[in-house]
Amino acid sequence: MSVKAYILIQARVGSAVDVARATAELPEVVSADVAMGPYDVIAHAEAGSMDDLGQVVVNAVQSIAGVERTLLCPIVKV
Repeated sequence: MSVKAYILIQARVGSAVDVARATAELPEVVSADVAMGPYDVIAHAEAGSMDDLGQVVVNAVQSIAGVERTLLCPIVKV
């Protein structure tokens, strides 16, 4: 069973499109969209475990040029 989450990304001014494209290329990322508001890119990701989401996916996103800050929002089924 996979763990799903949204990753909210703040990008440097003028880099949101490049950040979204690079984020979308990560294997665990289902989609990455440019957004208006306090976050510039919102990505939907799935991984095998919470550790994979937190350590592998978020670290990969944070290494993308132009990314300033990320916030991981795991999806919880209720």
